[in-house]
Amino acid sequence: MSLRPPSHLAGASAAEAAFDALGHEILAEKAAALGRAGRRVEETLVRLRDNADEQLRARLLREAAVAVHAYFIQRELCGLRKHDAVIREYDIPKAVLVRLGAM
Repeated sequence: MSLRPPSHLAGASAAEAAFDALGHEILAEKAAALGRAGRRVEETLVRLRDNADEQLRARLLREAAVAVHAYFIQRELCGLRKHDAVIREYDIPKAVLVRLGAM
């Protein structure tokens, strides 16, 4: 049994094919990391919204700000530069955004 490279790589050298496979794996890891960062944002915002204890609020705001900041960085690494829609979708409070210097 013989194996042929995919038609889009038929004219490519082995080095180019390996680079393409590596590039694909890097993109997959970026997407997975973006998903993990998004879940962390959701989790921290839920804890912030569900907790009425004023003594814990400062710590929860800090945790949410760190998570949102990491998410924004990961989005930018994926080439997504505008965050307005994400801010609306996650309903990120202004108190969190202020800690990022976004407002």
